[in-house]
Amino acid sequence: MKVEIWWIGKTFQDFTEKGYHEYVRRIQKFTSVSIVEIPDIKGQSQPSHIKNMEADKIIGKLKTDDYLILLDERGTNFSSVEFAAYLQKKENQAVKKIIFLIGGAYGFDEKVYKRANDKISLSKMTYSHQLIRLIFAEQLYRAYTIINNLPYHNE
Repeated sequence: MKVEIWWIGKTFQDFTEKGYHEYVRRIQKFTSVSIVEIPDIKGQSQPSHIKNMEADKIIGKLKTDDYLILLDERGTNFSSVEFAAYLQKKENQAVKKIIFLIGGAYGFDEKVYKRANDKISLSKMTYSHQLIRLIFAEQLYRAYTIINNLPYHNE
């Protein structure tokens, strides 16, 4: 199964960029993973317009059989072990490509919610969309170590 992590806008925090690249490198030992950075919208001031234009970019990049999972506060909360089981289940279902989508500063447009196959919440707390890139990459790596019975995760 191929995994892609998509997000809106460039990373401007050096420590988060170094961190998620390190976890992506580690995940490569288990599966194909890549990052897709979708350019943010410039010149718009209304959040609704920004979300709508971001949605058009996102939906335009998706293929019909892409399994889209939104990282969203209204999604399912998993423990790390539960997330690993969820990921393993998707692999067992022969999902070819999972796309985990991290939204921009204003979240997702309704069009993106309608297209999504699932939603996952990493916490009830709100994190910056910059920092969540690193946090999610670490959790994805943790999930693969759990699936592969490696000692990274201590229960």
